[in-house]
Amino acid sequence: MTENTASSLPSFATGAINLASARLGAKGIYATDEFFAPLERMLQDVPASFDPDLYDDNGKYMDGWESRRKRVSGHDWAIVKLAMPGRIFGFDVDTSYFTGNYPPHCSIEAAFVESGDPTDATQWTEILAKSPLGPSAQHFFENADREKIWTHLRLHIYPDGGVARLRVYGSAYFDWTKVGAGEEVDLGYIFNGAKSLAWSDAHYGHPDKMLGPGRGINMGDGWETKRRRGPGHDWAIIRLGHPGVLKRIVVDTAFYKGNFPDTCELLGAYLPELGDTLSEADIAASETWKPILSRSKLQADHTHEYGAGAIADIGPVTHVRYAMHPDGGTMRLRLYGVKA
Repeated sequence: MTENTASSLPSFATGAINLASARLGAKGIYATDEFFAPLERMLQDVPASFDPDLYDDNGKYMDGWESRRKRVSGHDWAIVKLAMPGRIFGFDVDTSYFTGNYPPHCSIEAAFVESGDPTDATQWTEILAKSPLGPSAQHFFENADREKIWTHLRLHIYPDGGVARLRVYGSAYFDWTKVGAGEEVDLGYIFNGAKSLAWSDAHYGHPDKMLGPGRGINMGDGWETKRRRGPGHDWAIIRLGHPGVLKRIVVDTAFYKGNFPDTCELLGAYLPELGDTLSEADIAASETWKPILSRSKLQADHTHEYGAGAIADIGPVTHVRYAMHPDGGTMRLRLYGVKA
């Protein structure tokens, strides 16, 4: 079974990543007002929470971005730098726990800035017209144009109030034309367009975390499953950022000391027509994909590197199935290869 789908999410979020994820590097770079709650909270990856007894110097502590009550004309707005350049499929403007202080309307503009941040000369394009919001709810808006590449967003709220979370569903953009035919690149890097499509369990951490930047910051920054009490093992199916031939694999169990997997393995397949929504039959078929890395023993808190002597050359692949036996945590999975 796959546990990767949430029935509450719209179809445009399927196979997408949150380009406004603080964990991946999205930043709030400007807000007209953040008196009650700073902009950076709006980009947190964990769901918004509420503590009825928590207050700070300016009033009730709210888990999101909240401006003060506007006593002059105009409205509040904020600029967000996306974690990576990308195509946008749609938005979730979440007003969770904002009941008497949510904005009645919002709109969103986007810009592409080659380097740095927007200036007064930056051209903004409206991609979400002024739309109604309600109290304490997720508001999903689909983006009609999925081809343009954007780096920054400007969220307008009318006239003021609070937004708990802004999620921007889309795909990372990476210019593969700049990668030479024999140049090694991480085909499984989330910034290069890779994405987890299905998995057995994500109790302590989403498998996309394995594909993220750096080596991880703590045990919560990787993919970790709950303790398996029955037969079987845990697995994740990953769509590579570009079809390619794998040459080198890194499995990093950083921070996982009493909960690292006993062994791991990697299977692969060339399935360029496979969509982002996998059926049970697709998932079952992945168990018979060709072995790239046979079952290999893992250690606690260790970087495991596998090269030519350990990796089978099965030709180009578009998808891999990474398996942990029987369960546990993997901080990072690096899939270095050349594009096909």
